[in-house]
Amino acid sequence: RSEMKMERKNPRCFPPGPSADGRVSPAGIAQEALKERYRLGSLLGTGGFGSVFSGTRLADGAPVAIKYVSRDRVRFWGELPDGTRAPLEIVLLAKVSTGCAAVIQLLEWFELPSCFLLVLERPDGFLPEEEARGLFRQVLEAVRHRSSCGVLHRDIKPGNILLELATGQLKLIDFGCGAFLQDTAYTQFAGTLSHSPPEWIHHQCYHGEAATIWSLGLLLYQLVVGKHPFRRGRRSFRGVSCSHDECQDLIKRYLSRQPCIGRPWKMCSVILGCRMFVCPRKWERSMCRL
Repeated sequence: RSEMKMERKNPRCFPPGPSADGRVSPAGIAQEALKERYRLGSLLGTGGFGSVFSGTRLADGAPVAIKYVSRDRVRFWGELPDGTRAPLEIVLLAKVSTGCAAVIQLLEWFELPSCFLLVLERPDGFLPEEEARGLFRQVLEAVRHRSSCGVLHRDIKPGNILLELATGQLKLIDFGCGAFLQDTAYTQFAGTLSHSPPEWIHHQCYHGEAATIWSLGLLLYQLVVGKHPFRRGRRSFRGVSCSHDECQDLIKRYLSRQPCIGRPWKMCSVILGCRMFVCPRKWERSMCRL
């Protein structure tokens, strides 16, 4: 936490999207503004791309998440619409932070001499079982939105989904493994290895949307069963015990060893048309594992 102390240097802050009150903060905010606007809280978690702390916006008490990314850990860079060079995660979040409530909103970001600080909205609380029916539908909406923005997430999993208690609104978070969407195959892996598609394991390449379909299958399985389908190196899917045939069929199709390259979002349309695609008795256990 000591690394996040504010020094009197010349920072740059370029807001990529609207703040919570609907207005865009002006660029060129002084470095002291971070201390003046936010109160840093406890550590929420750490990962390969940085650490995330809880925070509070002093103006209205709104909860935020403050992500610390060391400059020397930034591997990929991009360019914002105004020509500013920034870490690719910030560029991708800038593209998807408006137009879809199911994607985490980047409120603003700060460039400091040794790191970048991303200020993100922070949904608070747990999701009651009765509000969980539309969870996967919201995941699909978030995934289709980022696809329309030309962005690939590459790390869709329960740990990257937040849920708002008051509204039941889902948020897809952490674009640290993301990339721009391309038609050709990717030859570098980014994400969680246990969620990688079979084509990466066998051929060290994958198509973005096909890999996303695989990730969605893993996520749906984890929701209805409460655990990862492939444990201890087992990569064959033997099915899932579920009272709804639609759910079983969709999981089998999503976890096919043949990558869905042609029209992957036809499967999403099938799911969006299903009213009951989860086992009600298993929701409570599944949600506790998120």
